[in-house]
Amino acid sequence: MLYRKEREDLCKVVKMMFDRYETNAAGGNVSVRMNGDHIIMTPTLMSQEKFCDLKPYEILVVDMNEQKVEGEGNITREINMHMACYKQCSDIGCVLHAHPKESMVFATLDMELPNLTEATQKLGQIPTLPFAPATSKELAAIVKDHLSELPAATLPKAMLLNKHGILVIDKTLRRAYDMLERIEYNAYVASKALLFEALNISKRSEEVHTYNLEE
Repeated sequence: MLYRKEREDLCKVVKMMFDRYETNAAGGNVSVRMNGDHIIMTPTLMSQEKFCDLKPYEILVVDMNEQKVEGEGNITREINMHMACYKQCSDIGCVLHAHPKESMVFATLDMELPNLTEATQKLGQIPTLPFAPATSKELAAIVKDHLSELPAATLPKAMLLNKHGILVIDKTLRRAYDMLERIEYNAYVASKALLFEALNISKRSEEVHTYNLEE
């Protein structure tokens, strides 16, 4: 089996995502760049049919022409979005797309996600991109255009997909998952903060802090 260790690790991560409400049965997909020739990737319907409880042989090995090399299952139609990321920036090692419970509130309302917690400050702005249907070439192009506008060496990066979910890109699978979890906690804090403001309980501070971005 090609990339056995990496496929085992991807199984663990996507199961944790599902169990912690960081994606749902409506979908989500994760890919990891192995080298210049291959990525490994979760198969289509991993959430709906498998509840993200995958075996290593169900993780697909896919070449850069979007052809399956190894693995049981079919390639997700959202591979075009993943490949758009990899081809845009050679530093990207993982593309993580999910439907996280807290962040979906902001994505669904077409709102930029307020970046309030120290743990997410390295992301900077967390925008919601313009709407395009899931799996469409238009959505892949929107993501690619957004990445092309970012300064070089800006990983990790995250963006909400309008009415759809979240996209996190980073150098490794574990780093991307770490950032997804941080964003979810930040989304929970942000939704409470906005509610407290609306109820005139407390206002968000405009004070500028010197955060520690080195970890």
